[in-house]
Amino acid sequence: MPHTLIPSKIRGNSRKMRKNLTDAELKLWNELRAHRPMGIGFRRQFPIAGYIADFACPTHRLIIELDGTQHATDENAIYDAVRTRRLEDDGWTVLRFWNDEVLKDVDSVCAHILKILKVDLP
Repeated sequence: MPHTLIPSKIRGNSRKMRKNLTDAELKLWNELRAHRPMGIGFRRQFPIAGYIADFACPTHRLIIELDGTQHATDENAIYDAVRTRRLEDDGWTVLRFWNDEVLKDVDSVCAHILKILKVDLP
C-alpha cells in the first residue's frame, strides 16, 4: 500500500489521541488486539486522507468509528457523512458504533466486525 505524507499536525494529534483513549475505545482496542493471531491487525487513531480514524485495518480496508453523543447533532452528523463518503471513495469500508454499544455489549460489536471481515471465530 503506498504511503501518503501525513501532515505533522495530524500525526501529532494522532499520537495524543492514542495516549488518551475513551473508555469505549480502550474496551474495543483490547478486543481488537486479541484477534491479531487470526491475522487481523488493527491500528488505532490511524491517519487516513486528512482524517484520524479511531481504528483501521489496512489489509482489509476497514475503518471503525466510535461515536459519542456529540455525533448525534445535525452538524456533526453531516460532517460524519461527508467524511465517510470521502473514505469510502478511497476504497475503505466504514463501520460506526455508538460508545454505549461497545461499553454494554462489546461481544456483539466484535461479532459484527468479524462478520463484515468474513472471519469465523475458532
